[in-house]
Amino acid sequence: MNYTSLLQEKCLTILLSGEIDHHSARQTMEAITAKIDVYLPRRCVLDFCGVSFMDSSGIAIVIHTLRAMEELEGEVCLANVPPQPMKVLRAGGIDKLVRFGAERSPA
Repeated sequence: MNYTSLLQEKCLTILLSGEIDHHSARQTMEAITAKIDVYLPRRCVLDFCGVSFMDSSGIAIVIHTLRAMEELEGEVCLANVPPQPMKVLRAGGIDKLVRFGAERSPA
């Protein structure tokens, strides 16, 4: 699991890539929290464009990000979710908690 982050106009975009599983989830959550703590965004977009596989640990990453952003009274959006991770997220009910389809911030 790798990630890259972009900040533009109080919108933090986290570009995720690789496999999201229990081995990578903890480190990813810690990294996302650190970015949120530093930048204090109003919106955080988790961009799944490069995710090749995801198990339920991806749900934990989204929930963890949602809680961090709720502390700032901000929002979380998910973007570019491939079919396999989308099935996992929908099975976990994430589509009822966060908005899907947000576009990536321009680089």
